[in-house]
Amino acid sequence: MSFNLTIRPVEPRDFEQWLPLWDGYNAFYGRSGPTALAPEVTQMTWTRFFDAYEPVHALVAESDGMLLGITHYLYHRTTVSIGPICYLQDLFTIESARGKGVSRALINEVHQQAKLAGEFRVYWQTHETNRTAMQLYDKVAEKSGFVVYRMPI
Repeated sequence: MSFNLTIRPVEPRDFEQWLPLWDGYNAFYGRSGPTALAPEVTQMTWTRFFDAYEPVHALVAESDGMLLGITHYLYHRTTVSIGPICYLQDLFTIESARGKGVSRALINEVHQQAKLAGEFRVYWQTHETNRTAMQLYDKVAEKSGFVVYRMPI
């Protein structure tokens, strides 16, 4: 696959192409069928990208009018810095674009946007079984050494 890649902020016109990528991302993590996200969650996620008062952002990787990948990230306060920190929450590419630099380009653009916003760090997490993604992550970032715990409410 050869393509001219553009990384840009998501636009309202992208919804029809964004949705299958979002659904693919969620399916990868077991959120499909009976365990799928409620449609209201997807709609609210989409709406937040275009709300100037929300710290949630989205980028798309586009080639010849086709979306090849998405990433969502947010800024939040932290107790270890005066400025906020950037959490890269979601990253997904279509299968035919994997291994072609699309994910790396999306990560690099999140890093650039965070730098422009005065952030001091970008961080993310992935499932321990996502070895393919970790091969890339090991090249572009360093492991923090922290383990994530969750407590349902």
